[in-house]
Amino acid sequence: MAVLGAQLVFSLIIFSFLQKLSPYLSFGRWLLVGRLVRYLHPSEEELRKAAGAPSYQGRGKGKRGDKKNHKETSDNNFTIPRNTDIALDTAPVEAVDLLQLRFYPDYQWLVDFSLSAGMVYFLTEIYYTIGPRSEFNISMLWCLLVMGFALRILLAQTAMYFKMENGGERILCVTFGFFFLVAAMGVLVVDESILEFGLADGYENFSTGAKNFLKHQDVDYEGPVSFLTFKIILAFVCAIVGALLTFPGLRYGKLHIDALKYSKENRIKQLLLHLNFILPLVIILLWIKPLGRTFLCGKHWRATYKHLQESQFDILRLLLIGIMFVLRLCLMPTHLQAHLNTAYEKVENLKKESGRISGTEVQKMIARIFYYLCVVTLQYLTPVVLLLFLMFLQKTLGEYNWSSLLGQDLEEYFTSFSRNSTQISNSTISGALNSTTLESISETAAQFSLTLVNLRQVFSAQWYRGLLSFVTWWVCASWFTTSAFGMYYHSNVGSR
Repeated sequence: MAVLGAQLVFSLIIFSFLQKLSPYLSFGRWLLVGRLVRYLHPSEEELRKAAGAPSYQGRGKGKRGDKKNHKETSDNNFTIPRNTDIALDTAPVEAVDLLQLRFYPDYQWLVDFSLSAGMVYFLTEIYYTIGPRSEFNISMLWCLLVMGFALRILLAQTAMYFKMENGGERILCVTFGFFFLVAAMGVLVVDESILEFGLADGYENFSTGAKNFLKHQDVDYEGPVSFLTFKIILAFVCAIVGALLTFPGLRYGKLHIDALKYSKENRIKQLLLHLNFILPLVIILLWIKPLGRTFLCGKHWRATYKHLQESQFDILRLLLIGIMFVLRLCLMPTHLQAHLNTAYEKVENLKKESGRISGTEVQKMIARIFYYLCVVTLQYLTPVVLLLFLMFLQKTLGEYNWSSLLGQDLEEYFTSFSRNSTQISNSTISGALNSTTLESISETAAQFSLTLVNLRQVFSAQWYRGLLSFVTWWVCASWFTTSAFGMYYHSNVGSR
């Protein structure tokens, strides 16, 4: 408890809640139930009635096997004209309806675990404001777990598309993977005066810290790989991340178009939808130094005053990611309802075609829309969850302060308050250790603390700022690129 403090209590309470109460109080289920309306596929009798065909009465009494075979033959051979006027019934989405959906357990676990991790993070942030900062931050482990679950879901959905042989999804994913590989190599050679990630300074700090750490451990080590090799490895990782974000981006482009179409009468909602789509581009531009820091922090030669302080600008970029997450979460029912409405659109488009279609195909076409609801929800929600917890990592490991938004004076006040709390806590712990007779425990704790201090010199705040800034920017940029391509394709090419 001396090493982990109250954070362990927070984690145990939240984990107990997640394990015991999540089957009954699920935030993921609450987001879907009662907010969406789904279209029910018509029965065979309703299709026959709409097409003006005689209803199927069966053979009467006979052998059970013969009756079953006759019914299956009738279902498979029954066709209706494509221009049949089919009326679809609607029903609100209930909790029992979600159990049959594909990827529903993954969706529920991701949302509920993300909520729990967010609660642990904010409780830890409050605790760090009034308590010591020398403890190991357990909330970082929660953030890493959420990111791991999000990447696993993206990988599982990409593998699902890869198994489709005739749809072209496999070629599309590979094409975007190679495109993002070339784009990442181009981004990594851009000078720091244009894209201010701080990768070079962070890697140099990491390399120096690693050499000094291993030197103290009496290990002969020439240092990590060269900076060029590190960039090449990072480019391949970026290509994989871009490929995983291909289908979520294309899906969001389609959802955005449909949501705008169903919100024509509500100008405020249209404005929020446009803001929701454009916010990632604003975040991307803030990392371009001439457009972001140079302009807003008054570093341009024509500037007469500063709009923001340096620390305020750094935390503002991170805060915009949180605002984007809240906005996308609030607009999620609108986008998902737009997806469910495509069942009605498919039936209306079917009326414009000639020929006949199997009744079973009509039922599958309508039922498939609702069956893939959780797949669409994960494609909409997973990237922004990944960005949110990347922002949490960057804020904490990069040693940014929320108080910097309130001005330099308040930032210095909170920093000095936290420093005094840390000194008081350390003196209390050292006094307790001096009074105890267990010298071996105190020596072990001292060695562990020394190891943590040395590791912090290797993985410094400068290193985390450079690496996590680039990763956050790349996830946002690749996701927006595929979303813009999806919007262009579905509004111009796909509508023809």
